[in-house]
Amino acid sequence: MAKMMPGTPVADAVFAGLIPRIAALAARGYTPGLGTILVGGDEASAGYIRMKQAKAAELALTSPHIHLPDDAKQADLVAAIREMNDAADIDGILVQYPPPPQIDFFAAMAELDPDKDVDGLHPVNLGRLALGMPGPVPCTPAGIEELLAFYEVPVSGRNVCILGRGTTLGRPLALLLSQKRPTANAAVTVVHTGVPNWPDYTRAAEIVVAAAGVPGILQPEHLTPGVVVVGGGVRYAGRRLLPDVDEACEAVAEAITPRVGGVGPTTIAMLFRNVIDAAERRVNGCCKSPQVAG
Repeated sequence: MAKMMPGTPVADAVFAGLIPRIAALAARGYTPGLGTILVGGDEASAGYIRMKQAKAAELALTSPHIHLPDDAKQADLVAAIREMNDAADIDGILVQYPPPPQIDFFAAMAELDPDKDVDGLHPVNLGRLALGMPGPVPCTPAGIEELLAFYEVPVSGRNVCILGRGTTLGRPLALLLSQKRPTANAAVTVVHTGVPNWPDYTRAAEIVVAAAGVPGILQPEHLTPGVVVVGGGVRYAGRRLLPDVDEACEAVAEAITPRVGGVGPTTIAMLFRNVIDAAERRVNGCCKSPQVAG
């Protein structure tokens, strides 16, 4: 049976590392702030915002919030983003996804101040990542790298296959894990459902990351015994979580993330790490983000 790699201990270690950094900022008279924006009344989205606000309070961060109505227009969201861009007490901005259908989410993201982009998904930050320049890193890819390092899974020089090419996970994770540092430096292959023989690639890999957002797409026959499996992609049916990785893969893998409580907790931890990185840049009078690539 595979060794389980839950995300909560990883997240706890990240938060433990943030506490002295937050205390050092407080000693200099500075309180970091995470600004959140919610469009509409979706209860699940509101719940995610409350969870992040509760964590911000636990870490002694402020959490200014703007809640726009269901019928808000694109211009209303842009105005809210620009208000937070200009706010001196906000270091990171989170626009909760998904918005109502009349809102173009990625057009709105382009309005963010790139250095306040806690999700790391602004076009400037994705470009920084591609070029190996400093900048906020997308949270789920960063969380996966952190998880593999925490469980001492060797990555450098190994064959990693990412099943999925999305802008929030598959593509940025490929860029991240191919960068030159001890917790990355991998030979990365990206495949997707448009590749008919994608199982040939996953079977050849030593580490497989499922990031397709197709429930149960990764089955035991797609893996070689002894592989490390990370489940990053999910879909929801109402409140029911539908992961990419079939539970039967546990019988083949050497190590695997649990279907619930795997990558998710690390994503939230990386979001708050991006906030503290931004706060430190502000206090230190530096306009550039910390180095993410060697």
